[in-house]
Amino acid sequence: MPYISDELKEQILSSTDVVDVISDYVNLTRKGANYWGLCPFHGEKTPSFSVSSAKQIYYCFGCHKGGDSVRFLMEYDNMSFPEAMAHLAAKAGIEIPESEERPRDRKLADKKTRLFEIQKQAAAFYYRQLRQPGGETGMRYFEKRQLTPELMHRFGLGYAPKAMDALYRHLKEQGFSDAELKDSGLVQFDEKRGAHDKFFNRVMFPIMNANNKVIAFGGRVLGDGEPKYLNSPETPIFEKSRNLYGLHLARKSREQSFILCEGYMDVIALHQGGFDHAVASLGTAFTGEHALLMKRFRRDTVYLCYDSDSAGTKAALRAIPMLRDAGFKVRVIHMEPYKDPDEFLKNEGPEAFQERIKEAENGFLFEIRMDAQSHTLTDPDEMAAFENRTAQKLSEIADAFQRENYIKEVLRIYEIPERTLRDMVGAHALSGGGDSLYKKPVTLEEKPRREKGKAGVIEASQRILLTWLSEEPEIYHKIKDHLLPQDFEGEDFQSVAAQVYRQIAEEGKVSPGRIVMRSEEEGGDADRRSGMFFGESQSDLSEAEKAKALKETVIRIKENALARNEEAGQSDLAALAQYMEEKKQLDALRKIQF
Repeated sequence: MPYISDELKEQILSSTDVVDVISDYVNLTRKGANYWGLCPFHGEKTPSFSVSSAKQIYYCFGCHKGGDSVRFLMEYDNMSFPEAMAHLAAKAGIEIPESEERPRDRKLADKKTRLFEIQKQAAAFYYRQLRQPGGETGMRYFEKRQLTPELMHRFGLGYAPKAMDALYRHLKEQGFSDAELKDSGLVQFDEKRGAHDKFFNRVMFPIMNANNKVIAFGGRVLGDGEPKYLNSPETPIFEKSRNLYGLHLARKSREQSFILCEGYMDVIALHQGGFDHAVASLGTAFTGEHALLMKRFRRDTVYLCYDSDSAGTKAALRAIPMLRDAGFKVRVIHMEPYKDPDEFLKNEGPEAFQERIKEAENGFLFEIRMDAQSHTLTDPDEMAAFENRTAQKLSEIADAFQRENYIKEVLRIYEIPERTLRDMVGAHALSGGGDSLYKKPVTLEEKPRREKGKAGVIEASQRILLTWLSEEPEIYHKIKDHLLPQDFEGEDFQSVAAQVYRQIAEEGKVSPGRIVMRSEEEGGDADRRSGMFFGESQSDLSEAEKAKALKETVIRIKENALARNEEAGQSDLAALAQYMEEKKQLDALRKIQF
């Protein structure tokens, strides 16, 4: 990856709109000056993820992640800094010239490149082993599962031989070091056995990321060994919660939905049956991050196709809320009397499975039905508990029309008095409280008072002032003689305030994106610094209200600085003199009209 100069960074970022970049991953809706959407970094029902085109940064009020376009790509797509810049350059049509790389960037890029190459070489090795005389055991397993050669090729299926160091010896011949092989997760080292393969005598399932690169493996033991399925450990290029098996193929499907199932063979069987939009989590429970990953591909529905046993039902009940929070419609496919989709397809065929998809149960009604089955509805106490839980779930549905439709359907299916149910739903909605970001904003005077404690009040005031300066730089000329960057509390705030002051003095405007981008180099907190520019806006205030709020905010910060200096001045004559001078300035400030 070539070195990118500061001038080229500036050119790339000035040609990039953070809204355009993030819109490729998140559905954004304009609300006032900013764009809002469901945060891609944590599950939520109400949009708390804000993107500012004017400031070229984003910030989530829920999980407090923030940054610019580069940081978004690094956080969301696990790119290195040079990779993110190269992506933005390509998007903007800017060519990055080949030049000498910085050692730090080259080292990071080289490590990931080497890890990708190890996984690629391992996949090729396992693929060949399956098709050689020593791989008959693995081939018999796949043939017994009725997989076609074409499908086995499409998924890159392979075999890890019985020799416990076969892959190690092969990769050493390719020139990889022991340190690299250890980092890959494919080779383990211990005093008793030395270097040995993690996988041996297993059929192998290469795991690919959404960009078709092999990043890890899953292996099924042949025989009675344990564990039955074994997965690669997490590495710098593989995180289980950020990848799904089969996604590299499913993302290309013309279907506007995903089928989510439990295991590798379920995915493969569904693809062989023509259902090329099937995916599965990787030997771990489905998570909110998986749901957000799926949402990136702009599908509207997820069909759950878990095993029909109690464990599959529990897994479905865990997954449904996470998928719903990510914005999906959720449907549950029933496969009884068969255990899993592989068994169903072998016995009934693709057409019958397609009918099951059409008949899939609404995810919300599935949750209600499972809850009903866990209660004895002929018992008054049990019925009351079921009614209460149902009302609570209904109250959590934000859309009024959708909630009304579900209430009608629940009333149709279950013998619940309508007035009772509606009253209970209303009571749960009221007791739940909550604060929507789409409600009328708290006034600028109220906002600091709502923060807990003195530290919260000062932080809110400082955040508000920095936000105002970024939106209306002319404020700087009103306050620069009364409030200095060192008057802010905390190193992060002082650093950001100094950069804001300098940018306005030199350029007449503030570039929050540049300030956030430099945070990493300065050892600052990019997430926190992004949040400093998302305080309450003053756009809805009259000129008189703006002047009053500005003066109160500046005085509040100055008073806090004076209190800090007073403590220092108790044992330092020079600090005491400085304190007395600033006290005079504060007294004068109270008499000034902004």
